[in-house]
Amino acid sequence: MAWNAAWRDALLPELAASEWDLIVVGGGITGAGILREAARRGWRCLLLEQRDFAWGTSSRSSKMVHGGLRYLAKGRLGLTRDAVRERQRLLDELPGLVEPLPFLFPHYRGRFPGPRLFGGLLGVYDALAGQRQRRYHPAGELACLAPGLNDPALLGASRFGDAVTDDARLVLRVLQEARAAGGEALNGVRVVELLRDGGRVVGLLAEDRERGQRLTLRSRMLALATGAWSDQLRGSRDIRPLRGSHLLLPAWRLPAAQALSFRHARDGRPVFVFPWEGATVIGTTDLDHDQPLAQEPRISAAETDYLLAACAQLLPGAGVRHADILSTWAGVRPVVGATDSSRKPSDEPREHALWSEPGCVTLAGGKLTTFRLLALQVLRACAAQWGETLREDDAPLFHPAPAVALPGLCRSQQRRLAGRHGANLPRLAELIDEIGPERVGATPTLWAELALACEDELVLHLDDLLLRRTRLGLLLPRGGAALLADIRALCQPRLGWSDGRWLRELRDYQQLWQASYAPGDRP
Repeated sequence: MAWNAAWRDALLPELAASEWDLIVVGGGITGAGILREAARRGWRCLLLEQRDFAWGTSSRSSKMVHGGLRYLAKGRLGLTRDAVRERQRLLDELPGLVEPLPFLFPHYRGRFPGPRLFGGLLGVYDALAGQRQRRYHPAGELACLAPGLNDPALLGASRFGDAVTDDARLVLRVLQEARAAGGEALNGVRVVELLRDGGRVVGLLAEDRERGQRLTLRSRMLALATGAWSDQLRGSRDIRPLRGSHLLLPAWRLPAAQALSFRHARDGRPVFVFPWEGATVIGTTDLDHDQPLAQEPRISAAETDYLLAACAQLLPGAGVRHADILSTWAGVRPVVGATDSSRKPSDEPREHALWSEPGCVTLAGGKLTTFRLLALQVLRACAAQWGETLREDDAPLFHPAPAVALPGLCRSQQRRLAGRHGANLPRLAELIDEIGPERVGATPTLWAELALACEDELVLHLDDLLLRRTRLGLLLPRGGAALLADIRALCQPRLGWSDGRWLRELRDYQQLWQASYAPGDRP
């Protein structure tokens, strides 16, 4: 049966009445990873997400699969080694979704760090990764690599390798693999409270947000992977929510062949300009997020000014202005630290934390790149409460997509689709045959991908479709306003929505886009 709203309505009572080995709360990359690792070991497991899969931080990250250069600079060799190995694993197993991304770090006369010091750091980085990627380019070679770098103090730039992804699609691929192994996942289910018996967590009380119905679910263990929301269920104050915001520009306005990494002149923080999904990203900020977590975060005018200033600092000739911004996004990082800390946000450590109580394990913090290792830590803690040892399994996390002919598409498009859709590629091929191989506007997304998402990716609301299953709400001008009638013609019948339902969804989506993803007020 297709994984859609009809499946959800039919199976929700049965899933709620079942006994589970593990219920995972939180549908970001961490929760998805826990579900995948539990399912592959034969655990009877279910994931619950209060809004939509990847709705929180996991659709609003910087999109980078970092190898941990920042950890290395702080002397954390073990963490860096783990990160570069996990990065390579994702590159090997998910071509088309996790792709190599070269970085250039410019060096300027009299500014820290210099080429020699940074080159030494990159030497250790390459050694831990087991491959040499670093190279130094003197200023004379940068006219072709990064023609906008024309500062008279420019000495050259260090080149190193990392990777980039579509973070929301990565979550969907992990969930796809988890479900294929026997796990289940539901969005739109909010956990109201944890249920205890004699001091042990034995399940939870949840609410189906679509129907307002309350459900009681029982499990041997709970795994809380709710990120910045962790304190709400635990009744603690261990998380310092920090906001990171980004600007998205059309690629023609600021072309970028690789990522440019540099330090902001205002505060010395690292900032990036990099290519993503046929557009160019400028990010990120780092400041305390003092808005309610229940409302979608949005960039502030001061953050917009900060990122535009960063762009002007690095590429003064580009003349990027507020009017050039295509869209924005802001995510809340679950940094483990006191909310009243006197430390600057950028000085807070980014290590994760694990808390365990009878019947429940909570994970907060960590990085996208190492989600598999974090999931294994959670499962080891769960198994220990059962008096068992976790069965180790180093088999591939992702199965390769089936070999399917996709006529009319170039090799890079076929690679992209295989990485994003995995086992759903045969159905996508049928939809391409039915609808055609055309792209939506100037984006890399095919119309057929929209149809597939409506049929088999548990879309409950229009923003699920346009902001996470696809990224059209970010990549198209004004959130795709000019194409919404065409999107309706294709998607409304597949979603089974009435005209009234579509109009309500359209109104809600446009209000949300304007509030949280539009360029916002001029700083």
